[in-house]
Formats: sequence, structure tokens, C-alpha cells
Amino acid sequence: MEEQKMRLLAFSLLTAILILVIVAVVFLKTTWIFFTVLGIAIIVAYGVIIWVFIQQEKLSKNKELSSFEKESGLATKFLHEELMLATENFSLIVGQGGSGCVFKGMLKDGTSIAVKRIEGQERGEREFRTEVAAIGCVQHTNLVRLYGYCIIPKGPRFLVYEFVRHGSLDRWIFTQEHKKIQQPGGCLPWKLRHQVAIDVARALNYLHNDCQSRILHLDVKPENILLDDNYRALVSDFGLAKLMGKDESMVVTRIRGTRGYLAPEWILEKGVSAKTDVYSYGMLLLEMIGGRRNTLMLSDRDGKGKSTMPDMKLWDYFPKIVFEKMKAGKIMEVVDKRLLEEGTSIDEKEVRRLVYIALWCIQEKVNIRPNMGQVVNMLEGRLPVDEPPETEMFFHDLLLIKAEKTQGRNNIMATALQISQPPNGKAPTAATTSLMCN
Repeated sequence: MEEQKMRLLAFSLLTAILILVIVAVVFLKTTWIFFTVLGIAIIVAYGVIIWVFIQQEKLSKNKELSSFEKESGLATKFLHEELMLATENFSLIVGQGGSGCVFKGMLKDGTSIAVKRIEGQERGEREFRTEVAAIGCVQHTNLVRLYGYCIIPKGPRFLVYEFVRHGSLDRWIFTQEHKKIQQPGGCLPWKLRHQVAIDVARALNYLHNDCQSRILHLDVKPENILLDDNYRALVSDFGLAKLMGKDESMVVTRIRGTRGYLAPEWILEKGVSAKTDVYSYGMLLLEMIGGRRNTLMLSDRDGKGKSTMPDMKLWDYFPKIVFEKMKAGKIMEVVDKRLLEEGTSIDEKEVRRLVYIALWCIQEKVNIRPNMGQVVNMLEGRLPVDEPPETEMFFHDLLLIKAEKTQGRNNIMATALQISQPPNGKAPTAATTSLMCN
């Protein structure tokens, strides 16, 4: 608005000067002295306009920063030099994501910190503000603590978090692959996995029901769950979060998030709600139980080591496997094989309870899924859990895999509609063994 006013002022001034010149030349036959004075006046006028514009821009930035500080409720605004010193000039990388890197550091008082550097102007600014708005004013045992921030004009943004010693959950439930960035990891014992499941559920329930605004995380996955010194879970990374009013049941937002954890209603653009996080939580819980990703690409071979369909990709879908094992009474076969090989005593009833909860959470019909408060009560044994019904598994989490070649939103939507409305009128069920993608 201020820029528009300045442009209007400049245009009006130049128009007035032009009219004055025409009048002076045509009607008054003005001499060169007049034009000399007029030239000086124009230069002065331009100088005044530029000065006012700069002052307005500074004022706007100060107001923006003041508004941000009030909104964030943060105690500390860090200087860039402080963060450079703390992180040894941003040399200690401990994580990397789509928006930037995370660096380990230590403040002068000995406090260990994790500094998230958010790159990109428009996207980075949006993610920065979203993350601060979501977590800046909330406190919970199972939410990562935000210490402060740093803003560089026309540069990257920094968020300063507590450093969480044991890193992200994916390092503790999946078999380690070769990684460029070394982090702690291993095979998390069953009891700790169960406790982590409760911790994450409590954090999401707090975000959904106990904050001034309902906060949807919208990116619940193992990489965004951190483990502290005692292997208790801390939910992190609120860059995709969405704030809702208490009276709102659903909001529409563009498709974001991570493949494999996206709820059907989001991909089909029906809006997101707290139940969208419930779905992602269910997928996370299945991965914690099985110690594997929910989608794995299989090699389709004929027994002689040759591919029978070289142009096709065959995808293994863990939720379908879990459902089939549950119906067959072989629930223990879905548990992480590493835990079983260790000879760890695992209560089959506890496994069944967690499997039931996970399958309830990933029901494709939103109204059938429990809310996170109910999930907490079920996990802690205060609420009975019935066997979940057979869900119409649309394999929506594989849609992006099929659409990757074109990387187009329209292709994703077309694939979603093809799967949700198959030619024979029947949706794929849990009996389907795999999804083949060209």
C-alpha cells in the first residue's frame, strides 16, 4: 500500500512538472534561466521522493519485525555473528532437508543448539513464519523447544532450537543405509518404540486440542521425530504447519507434505483437518512396528534373475501386508525382524493393540478415524480397541511415485481419480498385492 502511494506521488509530481514546462514554453516564452531553476527543482523533488521512499521502507520493515517479535513470543533474537561463532562458521552439519541445513552449535554459556538455516526468499520466508507462528508460543514436553531466531535482510532466516542428542527417529527404526551426514542410530527396543508412539500422540493431541489455535502439523514422519537423552520423542519441523480456528473443522491448502504419509482427502483436494495428522500418525506407527518403510520397490524377476517386466515398477505396500497378517492371525510376523531375532520379549497383545490403532488411523474415510485424544487413551489402555474394518486402500501414497516422471500436479490428480474411481466401479482393497507403475 505504501509503495502504491509513493508511485502515485511520483507520477503526480512528474505530471505537474510536465504541465508546467508546456505552459512555460507555449504561453510564457520562458528563458533558459527558468529551465535551470526547474531542473534543480526536479532534482530536489526526486531526492525528496527517494528519501521518503527509503524511510517508508525502513518503517515498514521495523513494523514487520516488531509484529513478528510480538507474534513469536521468543525470548532471544540472535545476531548472525553469534550463530557463526556457535556453529564454527556453519561447519557442523547434522541434518539436511528441502528448505536448508541444520547445524550443531554451542552458545557461550555452554548450551547446545541446533540451528536451522532456511533458504529461499518467498518459500523460505513463508516456512520461517509458519514455523515460528506454530511453535513460538507453545510449550509441551514432547515438542522441540525453540530458543530464538535470526533474520538477515534479503538473506536466509535462522531458527535456533535445543539440540536433541539422539537425532531423528528414522535412524532408530530403519536399517541404516549409506548417508553423507553421520548421525547416531541403531535398533530401538520395543518398549522404547511403544513409549515414542505415546509421546508423539500426546504432542499431536496437544497441538490439536490444547492450544489457542488448533495447529495441524501436516508433516508427521520419522524424520521429524527427535529422540532426547532418554529416547523420549520430541515432535519437530513445523514448516508445513497450518493454524485453524477452534470452530473450523477443515481448511483447504495446496498439496505439500511427504509421499507415503499424505491422507487421501489431501491428495484429492478435499481439505485438511486434524484427522489428516491422524492418518500420518497411523503410517508412522506402522513403520515403527515393522522397522521398514510403508512403500518399498520390489524387483520383479522370473527366477533366473531376469526382469519379466523391465518397464514396470512393483511396489510393496506394508499396510496391506499388516492387514492380511492380522486377518490370518499372524500378527507377530509384522514386527521388526531385528527385534524378534534379538529374542526380546514382546507382548503379542500389545502388538495387536498398536496394529489395530494404526489401521484405524489410516482409514480412508475421515469420519472413521479416531482423534488424537482417543489415540492417546487407546495407547495407554484406557480405551478398548476393536478390530478395524477392511479399508478401501486407494494406495494414494503411491500416487506421487506414479506421477514422478512428469512431476505435474495435474498428473497427480488424474492418477488419484483413476484409482479412486476404477473402471469396474470397485476400489482396490487390502487383498491387492501391489501397484505397478510405468
